[in-house]
Amino acid sequence: MPKPSSQASTLLPYLFEYIDKERLVTVFHVGPALSDTVDFFSTYRCKLHFIDLFSELPLVNATDEAPDLVRRFENLLPFPAHTRFDICLFWDLFNYLDAPAVRAFFSVLIPHLKERTLAHAFAAHNPKTAQSNYHYGIAQVDALSCRSRRHALPGYAPHTQGELKDLLHCFRQERSVLLPDGRLELLLQANL
Repeated sequence: MPKPSSQASTLLPYLFEYIDKERLVTVFHVGPALSDTVDFFSTYRCKLHFIDLFSELPLVNATDEAPDLVRRFENLLPFPAHTRFDICLFWDLFNYLDAPAVRAFFSVLIPHLKERTLAHAFAAHNPKTAQSNYHYGIAQVDALSCRSRRHALPGYAPHTQGELKDLLHCFRQERSVLLPDGRLELLLQANL
């Protein structure tokens, strides 16, 4: 994998604001396990769940039956029933899932959220925002690591902000920052 670059983040520190380093933290990271992220979390008592949904793209219904997509996410997200996440790192996943896929994803994830689950994501400021082609990780509490993907991912079709707000119904947007390249960095909190 290519050497990472670093990107400052004003929202990332909020994920860790209420985390006690002595308490077990459960993290869901969408994407491959990157050494930077593993190294960062090595200073916490934590349980990391890395699931590279990007390698499964495009995630669309094979048939007209919505339950097929739910079953596919159940197979891709085999979390033990008792698992409850403190932090979810979605990165730019929602730019690659159509509305039925986002709904199916959350139907599987919601039972693993808590009232105080915080999440980080990227969205496009408008649907014409160019695709960023990175694997994301955490370099430090206020900086992301960004590694170029070898190939562009299929299915890039970002949602408008209004659509995304409706699709992410189980999270409320706590903060957002418009980045120079037209992406929105989002801090989300569970809205159960």
